[in-house]
Amino acid sequence: MVNMFKNSFKGKKVLITGNTGFKGSWLSLWLINLGAKVYGISKDIPSNPSLFQELKLDSISEHYYEDVRDFEKVKSLISKIEPDYIFHMAAQPIVVDSYLNPLETLSSNIMGTANILESLRIINKKCVCVIITSDKCYENVEQVWGYKENDKLGGKDIYSCSKASAEIVVNSYYNSFFKKSPNIRICTARAGNVIGGGDWAKYRIVPDCIRAWKDNDSVTIRNPESTRPWQHVLEPLSGYLHLASLLNDDKSLNGESFNFGPLSINNKTVKELLVGLSSYWNLETNAFEIEKNNLQFHEAGLLQLNCDKSLHYLDWNPNLSFNDLVEFTSEWYYNYYEHKKDIFDFTVNQINEFQNKAKTKNYVWTK
Repeated sequence: MVNMFKNSFKGKKVLITGNTGFKGSWLSLWLINLGAKVYGISKDIPSNPSLFQELKLDSISEHYYEDVRDFEKVKSLISKIEPDYIFHMAAQPIVVDSYLNPLETLSSNIMGTANILESLRIINKKCVCVIITSDKCYENVEQVWGYKENDKLGGKDIYSCSKASAEIVVNSYYNSFFKKSPNIRICTARAGNVIGGGDWAKYRIVPDCIRAWKDNDSVTIRNPESTRPWQHVLEPLSGYLHLASLLNDDKSLNGESFNFGPLSINNKTVKELLVGLSSYWNLETNAFEIEKNNLQFHEAGLLQLNCDKSLHYLDWNPNLSFNDLVEFTSEWYYNYYEHKKDIFDFTVNQINEFQNKAKTKNYVWTK
């Protein structure tokens, strides 16, 4: 147990929706390390392998298999747990799946969010809630200077629509019910393309590569020159935790939205990322090949966030260099598949290393 984020989570009840997912599993472990009592709601285990299962998080947190689209179950659980903090991550997170199952995407990402907010409104117990959406909530016009929190919401695809709509729902609930509430405080958080050890989701570039490279195979990629704000999973999680800690003490943050992304120097192409990651694997074949067929759905070529607001109001900065990001991610997977080290201890050690790097920079959340 360590002292960070002003000890805001020590001994507190924290509910994470989507806790069995990639980001939810990392957040659960970090909060447990911070001394929190962690509860989780997810409808299933979303991948095989699963970071949630590999870390055996069900043995050190309290998990409920429920769908956030079921309002009565959500309300009942929040009423039972009475959490001090909620991190709402449960969602349909895959762009390709939004084309295959548009209604599931819309209902999960919009109504799931509305059910959390409506439960908080009805129960009306003191709670700090951070709603995690996506950088794809912005209407992407390929602008090079990055999207600010007050830029236009929207999207050409169902997934982007669902995330923009979730943001609008949160803003409506804030202005209708929570703006003057003495008990409920909410914010939304938006992050870019997050990578790191333990992600096995389908249709994601890093898990696709790892699945191929562990068998010494090449992977086919679509757009090698597409630029993304790559960041390690612990980067935005540090932002979410820091935001929740400050929101608990500072009502002026209530109802605000914040971007969490890397420095612009860390925005790299898909090709640059894969060259870095593949160097750890001693492959006997080409690491990747470029797909010649055109995409059948829209995919942004450039997507970048402006994080000045988080810097100014939260004093939050990204922590890892691009080389650090590659090292953290590659070493996690390489140790999992090749060295078979205890992955729980290895993951905790990466959290500790991340914290130590931030401490040396005297970041405010490390105090």
